[in-house]
Amino acid sequence: MKPYGTLLIVDDNATILTALTLALEDKFERILTLQDPNDILKTLKQESADLLLLDMNFSLGMNTGQEGLFWLRAISKRCPELPIVLLTAYADVDLAVRALKSGARDFIVKPWDNEELMRKLRDVLDSNNEVQSLAELEAEHIRRAIDRCDGNLSEAARLLGITRQTLYNKIKKG
Repeated sequence: MKPYGTLLIVDDNATILTALTLALEDKFERILTLQDPNDILKTLKQESADLLLLDMNFSLGMNTGQEGLFWLRAISKRCPELPIVLLTAYADVDLAVRALKSGARDFIVKPWDNEELMRKLRDVLDSNNEVQSLAELEAEHIRRAIDRCDGNLSEAARLLGITRQTLYNKIKKG
């Protein structure tokens, strides 16, 4: 039995899809591949995936990662529990930080090392199966709200639907 369920890989390059499928086929029960990111949401309505490996650039000549960040946010809104790992040939620290802040679970650079790729995917899948305590979930939710508001506690409290004092007390307690 293969240890993991269904992997969805989205990349506009058919060679990359083939290489990833060959590298990972003995680790997943099913591997689905898409070349067009416009098919992602439709596919996720029809298929259940345990992990999404998403390229960051789809248009010819594009290397900013903006397309991947757009799809990351769109998919995360529709499927918040689906872990997403981003894949790009044009990596830089700023892009990786933006990707992680936008909800990516990890970031893989092409060309990849197969063992490192599988280690990262395994870590994401295994951590996704861990159950967090309510206190941990609340602390993470508060941290994300504060990050989203660039550290403005009043704005973060408003976003969370609590008073600034309550937010302060929760931060102090945590």
